[in-house]
Amino acid sequence: MNSWSSSFYDMLVAEHPNLLTQFKLESGIRSVEERGKLTNVPHGTTVLALKYKDGVIIAGDRMATEGYQVSARRIEKVYRCDDYSAIAISGAAGVCIEMARLLQVELEHYEKIEGVQLTTEGKANKLSQMVKGNLPLAMQGLVVIPIFAGYDVNKGEGRIYKYDITGGKYEETEYHSTGSGGKDARTTLKKLYSPDLSEDKAVMIALEALYDAAEEDIGTGGPDMVRGIFPIVKVINKSGITDIEQAQIEASYRQLINSRRKAIAKEK
Repeated sequence: MNSWSSSFYDMLVAEHPNLLTQFKLESGIRSVEERGKLTNVPHGTTVLALKYKDGVIIAGDRMATEGYQVSARRIEKVYRCDDYSAIAISGAAGVCIEMARLLQVELEHYEKIEGVQLTTEGKANKLSQMVKGNLPLAMQGLVVIPIFAGYDVNKGEGRIYKYDITGGKYEETEYHSTGSGGKDARTTLKKLYSPDLSEDKAVMIALEALYDAAEEDIGTGGPDMVRGIFPIVKVINKSGITDIEQAQIEASYRQLINSRRKAIAKEK
């Protein structure tokens, strides 16, 4: 492998595979007991993305679970990749976080070597390659299922990509969610989504989808008003990536909870 390759990931695979978690367990797990020990690790849960008229929103709850227990309440599942893209992770937490950080380095390395940024499609393809590289671990229980979202400066629109455990990449034209509460979040997104959403409305829908997922799925963390823990939400558009302030998210959740409280009171 040429040390000046524009792919940092390919260089690692060829020259230092021992540094990649994906290649450390290719020999396989020999027993059910061993598999059980391997899968008893923290898992990150529900993440989602949806397009709006000026870009794309990507978000995730903050809880990680280990079996039926909470292993972390403040885990970060949404990571900035570069100026115009981000990744949201669900699955085995340690492997997920390593993959997100590796993608950050991969895109930075490519830009330094080539002098230009990868296209949005190219970035999504790089992540597909990494998910495929994790297949040996996925077959042993350490599954990583990310969502990639970015703003395509050439097309002037937000784009969303989902993946399967083999590295298969599929573009979604409106929204997507994954993780243990992904199905519940998608139900909310399906009901509330429209392509002409404003940024504020899209953020509110993302928060509502995560709230609904937390109500139905034990692995998804809802807003924690006592500890002040709320989902991570990032907005990606032609201006780059913006983090929605936690104070704004808290205010939105208080508004949502009050409206639902009033709706319940009317039913009584």
